[in-house]
Amino acid sequence: MTTEQRLTQVFVELADTLVDEFDALDFLSTLTERAVELLHADAAGVILNDLRGNLHVVASTSEQAQLLELLELQNEEGPCLDCFHTGREVVNVAVPEARTRWPRFSAATAEVGYQSAHAIPLRLRDSLVGAMNLFCVNATRLSEQDIALAQALADIATIGLLQERAVRQSGLIAEQLQTALDSRILIEQAKGVLLASAGLEVQLGFQLMRAYSRRNRQPLKAVAQSVVDHELTADQLRPA
Repeated sequence: MTTEQRLTQVFVELADTLVDEFDALDFLSTLTERAVELLHADAAGVILNDLRGNLHVVASTSEQAQLLELLELQNEEGPCLDCFHTGREVVNVAVPEARTRWPRFSAATAEVGYQSAHAIPLRLRDSLVGAMNLFCVNATRLSEQDIALAQALADIATIGLLQERAVRQSGLIAEQLQTALDSRILIEQAKGVLLASAGLEVQLGFQLMRAYSRRNRQPLKAVAQSVVDHELTADQLRPA
């Protein structure tokens, strides 16, 4: 399969979710996975604004990426925050050279083995809803074409969150984003249950819940609730 064919597949996959009441958390998880694949990164994460001025981590491809995103928010420093506040991409950040600008972020990022980072805004015209971080083990530089692709992926994500009717109804925007944030909290609880009950590594637990929700056409939030309520076990989540 050529690169162009794969790009077409990815954009169709993302666009196919732009329907009423789509699963925002699953959608953003797909976004981070495809961004890692297409941009040759090693991990990715997304932060969202809850429209009250608070930022939250809502999707990540690994626990390391999630912890780095949380560290950015807690310490109020890092490329993803700068990207969100300016509405512009912050790319080709060499972690060893960024210690003066973001000392705590750079130290934590280097400690887990990432040498470069990139941040892309999630925006639609004047609406800025969050940002996506990419982390790379190598000192990877994004070309202008790579940056354009990353922004295109982020733009689709923003459209998916806002949608045309949400752009016209600010109350619906807030509701939609809050649903994603609430779902994330429930997912974290469910991952903890799977870790405690079956010893599942947290990212594997999330992957099993997500795959189960797709196989059975159930919302990811509903599957997580069943795990928290001990109605679904790790064995039941695995495919037959």
